[in-house]
Amino acid sequence: MSKCTNQPNLSWWQLSFIGVGCIIGTGYFLGSAIPIQRAGSSVLIAYLVAGIGTWMVFQALAKLTAHHPEKGSFRTYAKQAYGAWAGFSNGWVYWSAEMLIMGSQLTALALFAQFWFPGIPLWIFTAGFACLGLLIILMGVQKVEQMENLFGIMKVAAIVMFIIIAGAAMFGWLGGGTLPGELHSPLIEVLPHDGKGLWLALLFAFYGFGGIEVMGLMAQELKEPKDAPKSGNIMLLILTILYLLSFYLVLKLVPANGITPNESPFLTALRQYNLPWVPHVFNSILIIAGFSTMVASLYAVTTMLVALAEEGDAPKIFAKKGRMNVPLPAFGLTTLVVAASIVVAMLLPDKLFEYVTTAAGLMLLYTWIFILASFHKLISKTPWDLTQSIISLILILIAISGTLLDSVSRIGFFVSLGLVLLIGVAAFIKEKRVKA
Repeated sequence: MSKCTNQPNLSWWQLSFIGVGCIIGTGYFLGSAIPIQRAGSSVLIAYLVAGIGTWMVFQALAKLTAHHPEKGSFRTYAKQAYGAWAGFSNGWVYWSAEMLIMGSQLTALALFAQFWFPGIPLWIFTAGFACLGLLIILMGVQKVEQMENLFGIMKVAAIVMFIIIAGAAMFGWLGGGTLPGELHSPLIEVLPHDGKGLWLALLFAFYGFGGIEVMGLMAQELKEPKDAPKSGNIMLLILTILYLLSFYLVLKLVPANGITPNESPFLTALRQYNLPWVPHVFNSILIIAGFSTMVASLYAVTTMLVALAEEGDAPKIFAKKGRMNVPLPAFGLTTLVVAASIVVAMLLPDKLFEYVTTAAGLMLLYTWIFILASFHKLISKTPWDLTQSIISLILILIAISGTLLDSVSRIGFFVSLGLVLLIGVAAFIKEKRVKA
């Protein structure tokens, strides 16, 4: 998942294209290895179900945007629906999710770099990418903003390149017409591991669609806010087709037990062929695209902290800005959290990506629950609206509960639960002080 910056006077199709580039991130390029490994062929079902559930959540957000265009989007809607505590909680839950997502992206970048330098410790790459990203934020992100669309194109190009090469391999057009091994049949065993893998994979599938909330923030830039649902429909249709087709080809070329969480499944599928340049080009695109989303996430969490401070939901000091209009206190807190991520990378290198990705996905889904709750309270609904909200909520709860089935994912669940409890306590204290 990634973040993108606002573009003025957008048409609905421009927002669709930007949305595709915003959502495709390390959650797809690397995070998808976890559900593919655990769920096998049922990962196709997981991403199809997650695509439908995401569409339902986006419909709620798009209708809120069309009826009440607000700069703060889902955070403002939560405040309008349930009071100041909800706006405070939603803002900090989303900030926490973005910090975890940023940590996930840093770890993914380090793992991509280890493709070339397997002997170098993960934390060194993590520290290097973090320092470079923080330096860019400190200098200003104007150039990065201008290049976000280019990076979005590169990410889509990487998927299309994989689909073309994998399709050629499937038909025996690579390596002199010979295959390195027997092709697999992903659809023969629909529910391996008695369906438990599908249950666990659902969280990571939802995480692969993370970013729809950004489209809610960007929808205020639409020429016609009422076009927000149409824009999301096209975006999610394109994404779901790309995801299902690419995962089908991965499973066709590589058995699920041949996938490792510490390498992109697409690189795993490509490296078995005698194409010395393709994996390296693909890995280069992953690093460039992943770095752009990591920098955008750094910018997002810093500016979000400023917005929380300006609205009284964070200490006022974080709203102060220094030279070059950089919010130095907020930047300092972001730097501290990044430093903590590097320390964690030193202590837990083997399972770090799975821990962080699980916790980030869960925090993101908690934000989506807020969106559904706000929609229920603020918009007069038809029976179909209510049905969609209930179905999407059930799917989200199933995805959350699936993390309890796996020892690694379970740790991510308790991390997210601890963060939510901490935010809840802070919201309670803040309410008490306001009333006093």
